[in-house]
Amino acid sequence: MTASKQEQLQAIISDLRSAIPDLRGALIATTDGLPIAQLFTDNTDGNRVAAMAATALGLGKRINDTLGTGDLSEMSVAGLDGQVYIYAAGRKGVLAVVAPSGMNVGLLNMEARDAAGRVTQVL
Repeated sequence: MTASKQEQLQAIISDLRSAIPDLRGALIATTDGLPIAQLFTDNTDGNRVAAMAATALGLGKRINDTLGTGDLSEMSVAGLDGQVYIYAAGRKGVLAVVAPSGMNVGLLNMEARDAAGRVTQVL
């Protein structure tokens, strides 16, 4: 039996979390800001993260359009205690990944870009 889209997307999040156990969380949302799949290590409000990730993605796209730098693929926001990476997942989705500070960014980007590509295929 074929897994539903919801199950496929949750599996992508779980695979990402397995590949990078230090992640504080990951979420897949629509570009409208609705959460589809999520996995956080704490009681983070997925609805709020989904809305903020979609808003950030939209703003990033507008910045890229204004500056003529092409289609937005990813962006990041860093703080003292961690970083948030936001990846475009086709025209319909966004992947947000919350990582602790000091994370191996190369590994994170490699795994998250792959996950975003898989999300694009599902959506």
